[in-house]
Amino acid sequence: MGRLTEERRNEILLKLSDTILSNADSLLEANARDLARMNPDNPLYDRLKLTRQRLEGIASDMRHVASLPSPLGEIIEERVLPNGLRLRRVRVPFGVIGVIYEARPNVTFDVFSLCFKSGNACVLKGGSDAECSNEAIVSLIHEVLRSEGISPDVVALLPATHEATAAMLNAVGYIDVCIPRGGRRLIDFVRDNARVPVIETGAGVVSAYFHSAGDTAMGAAIISNAKTRRVSVCNALDTLLIDRTRLSDLPALAAPLAEKNVEIHADDEAYAALDGRYPAALLRHADADTWGTEWMDYKMGIRTVADLSEAVEHIARYGSGHSECIITADEAAADRFQCEVDAACVYLNAPTSFTDGAQFGLGAEIGISTQKLGPRGPMGLREITTYRWLINGTGQLRPA
Repeated sequence: MGRLTEERRNEILLKLSDTILSNADSLLEANARDLARMNPDNPLYDRLKLTRQRLEGIASDMRHVASLPSPLGEIIEERVLPNGLRLRRVRVPFGVIGVIYEARPNVTFDVFSLCFKSGNACVLKGGSDAECSNEAIVSLIHEVLRSEGISPDVVALLPATHEATAAMLNAVGYIDVCIPRGGRRLIDFVRDNARVPVIETGAGVVSAYFHSAGDTAMGAAIISNAKTRRVSVCNALDTLLIDRTRLSDLPALAAPLAEKNVEIHADDEAYAALDGRYPAALLRHADADTWGTEWMDYKMGIRTVADLSEAVEHIARYGSGHSECIITADEAAADRFQCEVDAACVYLNAPTSFTDGAQFGLGAEIGISTQKLGPRGPMGLREITTYRWLINGTGQLRPA
């Protein structure tokens, strides 16, 4: 991997992007075998599903990754010490990246393209739900690599078994970092059991706060887009916080949700504001578990708050550090929200659905980091590199 030039990496990624489209039928056939084993009502069904349009999007993202400048060799810092030693901090690959993920076959392509471009080998452990899809995808990648004289071992797919997960998490000396992509249970398991370093990604309990100075039409559009664009992804809205002074606007804010049959779990005040003005079959009373739930479905919580301080407190207690949003025309309130809310991505008057590597101009993403140590937010090429110090001397000796 280290001997491949940037131009060579780009050529191979472009060839693979073309091969995806020319082999769309076989990829969709493999995916159909996985889909046949899953209940269409399962929230993961949409994540698992590949379509011709989605394959075209995957190929487009891969071409975008190929077009991006490589971070490898970038001099992050450079200086000369008083004794004449020249110091450079230079960006280099992690080495081998292990990724554990659930029913997301597109992740297989995304991870490979980002790792290959950034000089990393990758070891993949997909879920059993996507076993046929992942095998077909990695087989296609191996075919392209062999045709270009590259060892197929730069990407390996582990069996979809619990034993393979345990092997990855204990692969000290073989895997440099492990990245889990999936729900909270998967991420917690990886963090609690791994002996290799872990970057936490994925789980998102996402809130939007409709402030007292929010615009109703804008708010309704943002809330609907954040919730219903794709309900199964980690940037989808889970909880709407609404200022008590704006409860009369709640039916208008929720109207687009009713059109998409979103089931609302509301606190008492919000329930009263919606009662009779939102479909009764879709209106529920919130319970103790509502605010900490990542729904991944056409379901959402609504909680009434007194002011911005209570909204920030709610997010601090129930948020997962992923993405949060405020809808307001009050510049001071917006500045305070973006200053005080502790999340990887904090939005003003825009939906959390934009939390995505491709949308951020990263080409694709290997995951969305919700931790503070190391990468944070969408992880593209730079986020899956580290650095080394290069020190050039002319015979200097350190004094005794």
